[in-house]
Amino acid sequence: MLALYFKLIEKRKMWHEKITTVAGIGCSSRFPYFVQAHGAHYIHGRALPFASGISLSRPDLHVFVFGGDGDAFSIGGNHFNHTARKNIKMTYVVMDNWVYGLTKKQTSPTSPLGFKSKTDVTGAVDYPINPMKQAIAAGATFVARTTHSNPAHVMQMMEAAMDHDGFSFVECLSECVEFYEGAFDASNPRKGGVFNLVPATHDVTNEMAAYKLADEAFPGSFGIFYKVTKPTKNAKETAINTAAMEKVKGLKDWQIFAEELRADEVMHQLP
Repeated sequence: MLALYFKLIEKRKMWHEKITTVAGIGCSSRFPYFVQAHGAHYIHGRALPFASGISLSRPDLHVFVFGGDGDAFSIGGNHFNHTARKNIKMTYVVMDNWVYGLTKKQTSPTSPLGFKSKTDVTGAVDYPINPMKQAIAAGATFVARTTHSNPAHVMQMMEAAMDHDGFSFVECLSECVEFYEGAFDASNPRKGGVFNLVPATHDVTNEMAAYKLADEAFPGSFGIFYKVTKPTKNAKETAINTAAMEKVKGLKDWQIFAEELRADEVMHQLP
């Protein structure tokens, strides 16, 4: 993933000072350390709210967020839902490996039923979440799925996500060879699996059709499931700020402050 990210930056000829890489905590989340650009290795599960502030305050930057299944769907699950519904412009790539690898093999929110780990020694009994369904339901305007065993496809999905004006989410199956080896063999043709692309006839603007794709048995399909155009929170807040500034157009800072003081005095005089 890191190598593909570098290739994306090079291919698009993006200036390093115009890129921001944010990550939470986990095996996937040391990305910012290896990228010579703005970035932050933020606290567990809080990468998205931190990235939201960057996106809203610095519209000139490309904001990329990287995380894993725990950071995205467990401790950071609530932030995932709200960032998606607000449609804040950024690209969120989740490297889903179905296990907590950094802490040496515990069950994650996406671990399949029966998976044996240090927290489920007899096998997982909790139903796993479906990241694609959750992203669509939460309001993400771009939802795609890929796998680490097909680098060319990963690159295509990251490019499409970056170009989308809104919250773009990419689930990338990423095998943990230490604690869940072979988890995604069924999606890897080199290991006897199948890599099924989203059908060419699929309507990416059809939410129900996207749900049906997301409901397919593993390994399912890979590609863009859902893509629609909606106003971003970035655009909405820019409009609010522009309207507010128009009201004080031509005034000095001290004049604006004086007007605020007068308004406060009038309010205090009211019965």
